[in-house]
Amino acid sequence: MRAAFIDRLGPPEEIHYGELPVPEPGPGGVLIDVAVTTVNHVDTFVRSGAWRTPLTFPFVIGRDLVGTVAAVGPNVAGFGVGDPVWCNSLGHAGRQGAAADLAVVPADRLYHLPDGVSAADAVATAHPAATAYLALFTHGRVRAGETVVVAGAGGNVGSAAVVMAANAGARVIATASAKDAEHCRALGAAEVIDYRDPELSQRIQAASPGGVNAYVDTAGENDLTRAVDLLAKRGRVVVLAGMRTRPVLPVGPLYLKDCSVVGFAISQATTAELAEAAGTINNLLAGGTLRPRTVETVPLSAAAEAHQRVERDGLHGKRLILRTDRAL
Repeated sequence: MRAAFIDRLGPPEEIHYGELPVPEPGPGGVLIDVAVTTVNHVDTFVRSGAWRTPLTFPFVIGRDLVGTVAAVGPNVAGFGVGDPVWCNSLGHAGRQGAAADLAVVPADRLYHLPDGVSAADAVATAHPAATAYLALFTHGRVRAGETVVVAGAGGNVGSAAVVMAANAGARVIATASAKDAEHCRALGAAEVIDYRDPELSQRIQAASPGGVNAYVDTAGENDLTRAVDLLAKRGRVVVLAGMRTRPVLPVGPLYLKDCSVVGFAISQATTAELAEAAGTINNLLAGGTLRPRTVETVPLSAAAEAHQRVERDGLHGKRLILRTDRAL
């Protein structure tokens, strides 16, 4: 089979595209005929070694895939050959990645693709939407009627967070660039404030006089002084990006208001948490509520260039889809 893989950690130039043996699904595993995969920032962290995780070489890169079941290993129920499926948790913790013609997925990390949902939409949405779900509900404990600030709402995770929070009955205050304001409103934000506004904190306070219940920073700025000041009693700050940031924690206001700051990485999520997120993602995909903003499709052979672009440009709001020959 053809695959995008590395033989050692390093820059994007270490990514090769060539032949590797077809993997065999062991007990609990499902062999997937991969149609599409994508590139997340965390994929570049794994490839470069910035985030260390167990892996073996040659190591197939990539976390997310959409495809069809090619074969089912022993002790697997609920999946049959030909089923359209998706996964968003390969390529770390000892699991080989998704960027190949064929990949083995543990059955408890595999989800059925809803009827009528395109492979490109699903693979582009899976990782940012699951991250948003975990931030809002698993760690942020957001409930209907609460007010949520989504910082970086114009990005992929931020956009998904706006959709999910609004769909759950929360009031969303989005911070984003001025050019993303209409996009954020269309997703369900009640208020959109330019993150460059020198009076950003005052404007958020004016939009939520009683304070905000959750502050979800998808932008990775992690200004904890601002976030804690904006919180209502028992409010929560969720930190999920900005791996190298070292913000000051305002301890006094934090404990006087009985608030909390929680950080999480989706790579640490349990299979139960990921499955719960997948259920919501599938419902929103099937209903047409959750869609990627912009996608660009390139062949899997362009994986190295795709990693370069993600690292260099960030691809604000755009998702790169890597297409295997199986998708033709």
